Formats: sequence, structure tokens, C-alpha cells
Amino acid sequence: MSLGHINRNVIQLALAQALMMSVNTLLLTASAIIGFELADNKALATLPLAIQFLSTMLATIPASLLMKRIGRRSGFITASILGLAGSLLAMMAIYQHSFTLFCLATIWFGVYTGFGNYFRFVATEVVPPEHSNTAISYVLAGGVLAAVIGPNLANFSQHIFDLAYLGSFIAVFLLYALNLFNIITIQLPRPANVAIDAYARTLPEIIRQPVFMVAMLSATIGFSMMSLLMTATPLAMKHEQLAFGEVAFVIQWHVLGMFAPSFFTGHLINRYGVERIIFFGGLLMLGCIAINLYGVSVWHFWLALLLLGVGWNFMFIGGTTLLTRSYNEAEKAKTQAINDFVVFTAVTLASLGAGVLQYQLGWRMVNISVTPFILLSLVSVLWLKMRPVAPP
Repeated sequence: MSLGHINRNVIQLALAQALMMSVNTLLLTASAIIGFELADNKALATLPLAIQFLSTMLATIPASLLMKRIGRRSGFITASILGLAGSLLAMMAIYQHSFTLFCLATIWFGVYTGFGNYFRFVATEVVPPEHSNTAISYVLAGGVLAAVIGPNLANFSQHIFDLAYLGSFIAVFLLYALNLFNIITIQLPRPANVAIDAYARTLPEIIRQPVFMVAMLSATIGFSMMSLLMTATPLAMKHEQLAFGEVAFVIQWHVLGMFAPSFFTGHLINRYGVERIIFFGGLLMLGCIAINLYGVSVWHFWLALLLLGVGWNFMFIGGTTLLTRSYNEAEKAKTQAINDFVVFTAVTLASLGAGVLQYQLGWRMVNISVTPFILLSLVSVLWLKMRPVAPP
């Protein structure tokens, strides 16, 4: 990829991804614990995160269709304004010690992410087709900054003020504001000509493609099962009476594992094939489960979530790469929308189920429940590998 104008767009998209994921990582580090402290029913500790994921799920289709009409930039600016409003509402929730208000605030965080998840698809629109794999990887590599910023902000800001965690949401407000400025200055694609819609296949025709089914399954299982384990981990560590700083340490390395491989995942896909990378990602997630079942020390949690992060990276980038092979320009908006809708429906259910499984059945059952889904993804990749892949 050249160092010209297009490259600057990719860098700014990577920064946008980094700032968005910094907020999400901060929330993943702190939200379950904040929910546990605010909720009367402790089984609902992960409800705020589940609402955030639900909002992301519900926003995915409207976000894609809206940006098709008004453009990527206008859509991302709208999302940024909503994110800023959500951070103000979260501050009010902490001040009033209100679980309900905190849940309402996470709606806007989720809507922001519903828009922001399209950063990775926009990357393919600002580079030549032969660079699309690496562009996706580089944008997701922006999450490396999130691995440093998010957990450390959560740990550092929780006691800046007398009210615990108030400082965290002041930090969220500043991160959203910085990303708004970044998005305003980036050059993004304009709305497509509606005339190309005449060349679009129906959604059922697109969904029936083997490449689409495996792409969506890989991204859905990789993301949802990662979310289930990641969301339950802070609660499991709290159950083992581990310090909040140790929780932040584990989450930081998990997020680093999620995004650091992105610097070379695209190159690995080009060299070894996307199916092999997805398959290896599934094996890494099985390794995470094995370690979680083996022990509950800080170092067990650390290594397990590190492997979980790398496994997610391979499965999600692999699934995104496969998805771009299932549609043409006229089909882009609706295909991306239905894919992300399914992905974040599963993520929402998984994040909500994490609290229930952890609270009712314990850490061991959380891990055992994930295994069949990972195996299903591995089988689907083998099935695709045995079939010829038709072009869109």
C-alpha cells in the first residue's frame, strides 16, 4: 500500500477504530463491576453491557442504510453526537447511583458502536481491491491503542473523584470528542449512485451462498463466544477475590491479543488462505477454554484471554474478508447490514447470558457452554474448503 493520500485515510480510520475501542474496552473493564454495585439483583450485573450490545445490534441495519443515503462521514458524525450524550447520561447515573440511568446511557454507547463497526468496511472502499485484506487488518490494528488506553483509563480514572467511576465517563466524553474531530477531517466515500441498485441480487440469494454463510458464522461465533468469556471474566476474577487492577491487567492483554495480530493477519490471509486463518483462530479459542478449565489464578486468566483475543482476531478478520467476497457494490449496504445484525444479535445474547451463567452455574459451565459453538465454526470452515467458491 502506498504512502499517499489513501494511506492517510486508512490511518485516520485506524485512529477512529482505536478511539472507539478505547471506550469499549474501558466499558468492558468497568461496566460489569459498576452494574454489580448499582443493581439490586446481582444477576443483572452484565445487563448494561448486554443493553449496549443490543443497541449495537439494533443500530447495525439502520446505520448501514442511513450511511448509504447520507454518506459515511455524516453517519459517523451523528453517532459521535449520540455517544457524547451517552457519556453525559452515564455521569448523571453515577452521581445519582442509578442502575436504570446507567442502562439508558449504554444504549447510546451501543448505537455509536453500531455505526463505528463499519470503519472496517470503509477501509475496503478507500484502497484498491488488492489491498482490501491488509486495509481491514490495519484499521482493526488501531485497537492496539485501545489495549493500552482503555483498561488504564478505567483503572486510573475510577477514583479521581469522590464518586467512583465518575472520572471514567469524563474520559469517555473526551475520547468521543476527539474522535468527532478526527472524523470531520477524514475524507470518506460519498453516497453511492442509486442507479447501481438495479444490479443487486435479493437478500435470500446472497445469504444462500456458502461463502456468505461461513463468513457470517465465523464472525458471529468468534465475536459472541469471545464476548461471553470476556464479559464473564471480570465477574469470575471478582469471585476469586482478585483486585480490580488485576482485572484491568487481564483485559488489557486480552484487547492487545485482539488487535496486535492485525498488523500481520491480512498478510497471513494472503499467504495461507482465509479458511486456514479462521480455522486456526478457532483452535486458539479452544485453547483458551482449556486453560480456563485448568485454573483460576491471575496467570490462567491472563493467558486464556490473550489466546481468546488472538483467536477472535483471526476469526473476525477472516469472516470479514470472506464477507467482502459475497457481494458486489450494489449489494454492499444490505449485505453488511444483515451480517452485522446477526453478529451483534449473538453478541447481545452472549453478553447477557454471561452474567446469568456465571452467577447461577459458575465459571466452569461458562467455558463448557462455548465449546460446541467453536466446534461448529471449525466444521463449517472445513465444509467451505471442500466446495468451490463462486464469485459474487
